[in-house]
Amino acid sequence: MPTSEPHTAAAAAQVSSEEDRILRVWTPVLLRTILTAAAVILVFGLVLMATTASGYYVEHYRAVQAGRIHQKEPFAQIAHGALAGNPHAVLTVGLFVLTLVPLGRVAFCFVLFIRERDYTYVFLTGYVLFGLALGVFLGRIG
Repeated sequence: MPTSEPHTAAAAAQVSSEEDRILRVWTPVLLRTILTAAAVILVFGLVLMATTASGYYVEHYRAVQAGRIHQKEPFAQIAHGALAGNPHAVLTVGLFVLTLVPLGRVAFCFVLFIRERDYTYVFLTGYVLFGLALGVFLGRIG
């Protein structure tokens, strides 16, 4: 009488191949989408900068030299400025979207490892994800 082990092994292999397919197909799609969005936003910001505010960084540099240091802006103000067509704000949003590439990759793998119930990798990717998120958070307040 045959045992159920071949069926279990075949089912496990099928689940593993499905997870490999998800990792190999959807991760690059996710990363390319974020990267393309960031590139479009950055190019749009550069075009705005060249056409409307070509001397912004020179003026900002001279203000820093003179001791008039610009304060940090909250993200809501930056997003509002980007929607209003402020080139500096559009470029800042583009760079923010660009930082989502590594965050998206790690978050996607984190979810995949949770689905696999591979708790060693869940812990390790959770640790990396926490470190990346903390770095983004501290970069905004520090």
